[in-house]
Amino acid sequence: MKNEDVATSSIEQMTKRVPSVGFLGLALGAMAVSATLMLLNRKTWANFVGQWAPTILILGTYNKLVKTFSAPYDEEQRLQHGGHASILKGPEEMSRQPRPLI
Repeated sequence: MKNEDVATSSIEQMTKRVPSVGFLGLALGAMAVSATLMLLNRKTWANFVGQWAPTILILGTYNKLVKTFSAPYDEEQRLQHGGHASILKGPEEMSRQPRPLI
């Protein structure tokens, strides 16, 4: 992302690849395993695994936010994603290439 450091940008690039339904499936799986453990009278383990579901759902929410609201790298990419041409930038800024993140 444009205003983030290299570590955050690389994490967000990897996170974007995971489908949102994957997080929902993992959370539902954790709840099913927790319910099964509870039925097997393993209450401590059931509580431990059951607490994974909210964490996984929060990670899924973060994933969705990154996909939806990530800032474009440059004006051209913003226009490709449905943005409007910026009236605040001059022609020299519109044609300028972004600096590498290195």
